[in-house]
Amino acid sequence: MSALSLSCRVCGTEHPLEALGSCSRCFGPLDPAYDLERVRVSFTPERLAGGPPSIWRYADLLPVEAPDEPRLAPGYTPLVPAPRLAKAIGLRDLWLKLDTANPTHSFKDRPVAVAARKAQELGLDTLSCSSTGNLAGAVAARAAAEGLEAAVFVPADLEHEKLAAAAAYGPRLYAVDGHYDHCSRLSVELSFELPWGFVNVNLRSYYAEGSKTLAYEVVEQLGWRTPDVIAIPIASGALFHKVGQGLSELRSLGLGEGPAPRLVGAQAEGCQPVATAFREQKPVQPVRPDSIARSLAIGSPADGDFAVSTARETGGAIHAVPEDEVGENMALLARTTGVFGETAAGVTLGALRAAVAAGEVARDDRVVLLVTGDGLKTLGPVSFTYVPTPIAADADAFLDDVLAAG
Repeated sequence: MSALSLSCRVCGTEHPLEALGSCSRCFGPLDPAYDLERVRVSFTPERLAGGPPSIWRYADLLPVEAPDEPRLAPGYTPLVPAPRLAKAIGLRDLWLKLDTANPTHSFKDRPVAVAARKAQELGLDTLSCSSTGNLAGAVAARAAAEGLEAAVFVPADLEHEKLAAAAAYGPRLYAVDGHYDHCSRLSVELSFELPWGFVNVNLRSYYAEGSKTLAYEVVEQLGWRTPDVIAIPIASGALFHKVGQGLSELRSLGLGEGPAPRLVGAQAEGCQPVATAFREQKPVQPVRPDSIARSLAIGSPADGDFAVSTARETGGAIHAVPEDEVGENMALLARTTGVFGETAAGVTLGALRAAVAAGEVARDDRVVLLVTGDGLKTLGPVSFTYVPTPIAADADAFLDDVLAAG
């Protein structure tokens, strides 16, 4: 393993590779530090091409040992062109990164696989999390695959589809009276009392690293050429920041031809603390979430300020999308590509369209849009598309009365 320690992102203090939620000196977030000279030897296109078709092909830049027998290995999901959607929104070269192909149909399987591996290395037998839905399913499924216990905390009013999908794996499911930030605060408090692996608290340093693999895959799947733009949803801000970090690591290793991609972030108007901070050039301020995009509804985003910095450093932008446009964008994505993404995808497409309209994304740019979750988990916003035509079971009547009239 090439990970050497945990390093504070703020003050640089080094910590051992243990279950630590924050820096002991300044309470800043911790990132694994790697022996990049060692990584440089093995992290080459030729060697990676012979690796497993999952996140574990990039194990040398992950803070855990790759499992000998990976179970439900996530990652290396399809990257597909979307010419009809590109034309509809004024682009020539648009690609979709389909993380709906992961085991529980969301990108959360990536970070959870890394966090669970670290939990096993530390001898922890219970995986836990606070979640807006997708993470609950990913933690419950990973625990079931690995023979661990699972305990997940979710808002009591979460979409039924997401609750049922998580419950099927057999976790202890706790419905919290409150929104996501209440669940998160409860998890932080419990992490000091229970010998559990809270993937987004005491295992967060390892968990977040799994999201970098999206950056690695996009560049590798484009033939080791970088796209001009990547559109990414923002909830806690960790995914956005870690994609930027992954791209930076590739550049430091001499991988990826072309300029550094501009990152376009997406939030819904009902929960836009990061978009507001970017727009007003101020630190992120917590808000009370009130959004149809529940998977992004984190009012106090832990990595929000880092997401803002990432957008600025890459020459990108962060846009807030009107609530009434989320479902419309989900439907546009579906009918032009055959891909049914959840509300986060509708928000991300909306932000990309806003960036195109603002001139931040040019017609000839090569653009990648991350589809991070499956629309079958969030059916409500596209219910307006269900308007069937009632007919009799009569072929003549159908031909003469229905088709002829239409």
